[in-house]
Amino acid sequence: MSQLGKRLIGAAGLVLPTLCLIGAGAAQAQTGAPALLGHQAALELDSAGASWLGTSTALVLLMTLPGLALFYGGMVRKKNVIATITQSVGVFAVVSLVWFIAGYSLAFGANPSAGLQPFIGSLDMLFLNGVSLKTANALLPGIPEFLFISFQMTFAIITPALVTGAFAERMKYSALLLFTALWSLLVYAPICHWVWGGGFLGSAGVLDFAGGAVVHVNSGVAGLVCAIVLGRRKGYGVEPILAHNPVLTMIGASLLLVGWIGFNAGSAGAANDLMGVALLNTLLAAAAAALTWKIVEYIEKKKVSLIGMLSGVVAGLVAITPAAGFVDPKGAVIIGLIAGPVCYASSVWIKKLLRYDDSLDAFGIHGAGGLIGALLTGVFATTAINSLSEGANIGAQALGLLWTIVYSAIGTLIILMICKFTTGLRVSEAEEAAGLDTSLHGEALEH
Repeated sequence: MSQLGKRLIGAAGLVLPTLCLIGAGAAQAQTGAPALLGHQAALELDSAGASWLGTSTALVLLMTLPGLALFYGGMVRKKNVIATITQSVGVFAVVSLVWFIAGYSLAFGANPSAGLQPFIGSLDMLFLNGVSLKTANALLPGIPEFLFISFQMTFAIITPALVTGAFAERMKYSALLLFTALWSLLVYAPICHWVWGGGFLGSAGVLDFAGGAVVHVNSGVAGLVCAIVLGRRKGYGVEPILAHNPVLTMIGASLLLVGWIGFNAGSAGAANDLMGVALLNTLLAAAAAALTWKIVEYIEKKKVSLIGMLSGVVAGLVAITPAAGFVDPKGAVIIGLIAGPVCYASSVWIKKLLRYDDSLDAFGIHGAGGLIGALLTGVFATTAINSLSEGANIGAQALGLLWTIVYSAIGTLIILMICKFTTGLRVSEAEEAAGLDTSLHGEALEH
């Protein structure tokens, strides 16, 4: 073939695709922009709000990695530190992909069936099909939808990560990964939809600013079911099971405290006055609960432990989560003051009385703290802070909690049974005695 012929063919290879693109653009101009999905709005960019939500997304992710990983890792025995931290890493990996594949669509999609919409989203956005640079979720039309998806994904990540504290030091890693994938799709996504995605609990007036029911009660109840089904650790109640490094727990709790600013204040969805009060409420409630936990612990034990005060901080953070954008600072302090003793009683006295092994108090703090915070939201919510507080009451809050508790408990139990008959649930006695670091991961801290 002549050089001229080769050049003509090469030119055609460049020109023809360009003509096709021009033709496609002209066709789109004639037919208009692609139709929006039921949950979407055209993006009207709020640059300040998007900047704050991007920062908040990073802060919430910090809560899991490394925050929660270190918080939990410091409280287990030395032979299980790596395994405990690795659980948080595994949850991050699994949930991120599950959220991308179907979780977001099920949680925030608009179901084409009016009968199903109150209970579950759609499958229209599998693999995020239909999401573009120009779309927003109608809940926050000023925020790019890709950013909204990322922010909500960090909530979806930390929720099952919290559950792992209940079965620390005894669950198979393969079971953890399967449990996390199924639980994220079958338990977290529906409850998230009920409250935040246009479902029946949100429509019934249930107030949950940043995850009292969706995150904390949900994870706490799931953790309790897991602790009961898996059974107690070997030696639990017979020999001391002590935290190997409270300093790690201190570092993790501090990261949780900082990250919680994104968790609660980020849920305002904008850089505005509501964000400011949610941030202040978060800090005040954490401080108040830390002090009342300390008082109860001192009355009982005549000592104040570092892990105890840190647990009080987290209890206050949990309790204020559903209320952060609905109550004023006085209400936040009262919620924190109540949360400290309630979570102490749940983590110490009730657990001891009923003899279940909630290893790191997933239910004791997150379940109990979420419950008291959600109920008190119905008491202290005020329209002076948020107009959505109009009509707030304990009855509506209790309804939301009841649905969350029952569904989370049943769903978690079913998923555990699936894991039991596929991967198996619990490591062998020999593996548990040796420690999960070496038996599951082939790694260990230096002695």
